[in-house]
This record gives sequence, C-alpha cells and structure tokens, in this order.
Amino acid sequence: MKASGGGTSSTIMALARVAVGIMFLFFAEYKLAGTQFAREGFTRWVSGWLQETSVGFYKPFLHWALQHPYISGYGTGIVELLIGLSMVVGFRVRIFSIIGALYMLNLTFATWNLPAGTPAWRYVGNELDHIPLLLLFLVFLAHDAGKTWGLDGART
Repeated sequence: MKASGGGTSSTIMALARVAVGIMFLFFAEYKLAGTQFAREGFTRWVSGWLQETSVGFYKPFLHWALQHPYISGYGTGIVELLIGLSMVVGFRVRIFSIIGALYMLNLTFATWNLPAGTPAWRYVGNELDHIPLLLLFLVFLAHDAGKTWGLDGART
C-alpha cells in the first residue's frame, strides 16, 4: 500500500476512515452473526420509526421494508459489512463513501421527526448519531481517503 503525499492530514484521514470502518463492522456483526435482528429487531426498529419519527415522504419506503423484513434486515447488515470492509482496507472508498452517506441519510429520514412542541434545536441534536457520520463519509469522498494506508493508493 502506497501512501499519498498528503502528510499528516492524510494520515489522520486514514485513521478516521479505519475507525469508522471498524464501527461499521461491529454494526454488521450484530445484524449478521445471528438471526435475532432479521427475525425481530429490524421490524421493531422500523415500526417505531414509522409510527413516531420518520418524515412523511419516507414512510412508503419504510412500509416496503417492513413487508420484506428478512431481505431488509440482512441487506442492512450486508451494506454495513461492505462499508466497514471498504473503510478498513481502503478499497473503493469513494464508492462506499457515497453508499455510506446515503445510508446515514436514510437513518436521518427515518428518525428526524420529534413530538409536536419540541424545540427546533432538538431536531439536529437528535441526529448526532447520524449527521456526523454522514459528513465524515462526504469528507472521505472529497479527500479520496482510500489512497493513504489503503488499497486505493496501491491501484494508482
């Protein structure tokens, strides 16, 4: 693996990319190591979002996902696994950064709404699980973060 000539910022970007990848591998392991998530967890999470927090235009997609819980549950785990592997080894980071950003946007749409009368600042505060990762994926995309300490650098 060849490092780009970006210096310290490229090294820190690579460390952040690998750390995000490891988090996504943990997320995927939870969903793929057993059948609990696909059998029950996925439906429980998505039903809650559908009833309480999803934005209106996103509800049809959530309804569709609930009609196919095994495909959607395992599909979620597989997407997280692929994102995690890409970030850890630095392979096709730009493509998987787009996928990661879309994945985080998906979670933002599913959890954005709060009960009526909630102060406006709480909407963004409620999304601190999703928005920072979405922004990191955009930074990885713009920085071409797979070129330092990653297989993307070996391909150039």
